[in-house]
Amino acid sequence: MPEPRENARAALEAVVASELAAEVPDDARVLTDEIRRRHGDALAAVLYYGSCRRKKTTDGGVLDFYAVVDDYRGAYDSMLLAVSNHLLAPNVYYVELTEGGRTVRMKYAVVSRRRFADGTAGRTVDSIVWARFCQPSTATYVRDDDVRGWLAAKGADAVTTMVETMSALLAAEGGRFTDERLWQFGFAETYTTEFRTESPETIRSVYQADPDRYASVTEHAFADLGLRNRLDARHDDDRVWQVRFPSGRAGRLRLRWKAKKPAAKLLYAPRLVKSALTFGEWLPYAVWKLARHTGVKIEPTPLQRRHPLIFGIPVIVRLLLGRTLR
Repeated sequence: MPEPRENARAALEAVVASELAAEVPDDARVLTDEIRRRHGDALAAVLYYGSCRRKKTTDGGVLDFYAVVDDYRGAYDSMLLAVSNHLLAPNVYYVELTEGGRTVRMKYAVVSRRRFADGTAGRTVDSIVWARFCQPSTATYVRDDDVRGWLAAKGADAVTTMVETMSALLAAEGGRFTDERLWQFGFAETYTTEFRTESPETIRSVYQADPDRYASVTEHAFADLGLRNRLDARHDDDRVWQVRFPSGRAGRLRLRWKAKKPAAKLLYAPRLVKSALTFGEWLPYAVWKLARHTGVKIEPTPLQRRHPLIFGIPVIVRLLLGRTLR
């Protein structure tokens, strides 16, 4: 018997809340302190996500964070940075710090609470936010309990956005699929809206990091969506889902996704250009990325370090052609 809507939603938020409260490595805390130093009282939360969190190791990697701020003007001393973040969110930064004689690295994106809420609910052209935060993340900083509860609710929104959108696309193939098919298809689809195609092995690794988690949130999300009359989902003993939508709804969701995909790609190109201006020490990151993906080590020349936008372009071109820059 389907669980009541309140229980389904509460159960989904509880899964997200437990992930937000997970322990984090010391490197993540050190890097979070740097984000707090940069953005001060405007910072509502810092979320740690991505491959390092998934693999539970930080050795040699770049840690990924989202800094969620109340508003952009309060988050920056520079009006230009605030305006660029508002017009083409998120702003993305790369930081290297020395900790205990080691270099620790991070990329972090800055988004407002409003943009984060719109992103997790699928109200934006791109899928950048919901595609990331339908996956587990940990809050390395939260201002207060109100923000913590809000983050759990937005994470639940990201899960239901992924589940509903990808179920509609799979409905065109008969609407029968496993948990694994749903999530691997969803990750592959959302990657195609960015200039960051991933190998099937990488996509599989996202799901395979915790299949039981994805089974759990899928169950709760379908129950919640069903009790809102947005779809009807049932599974057999082998957890093969059969999903049906009210008349015309799946088609509308598919058309919306089809329209969003090229629009999202168009937005991604100017975001890359903007990142070259706001990213910070992006040339060392590009060199590190090239070495990590290809084994080719390049030492930037003094001229490249002084004028990366001009003389560092060959490195960026090489990364883009190899699809290793993201």
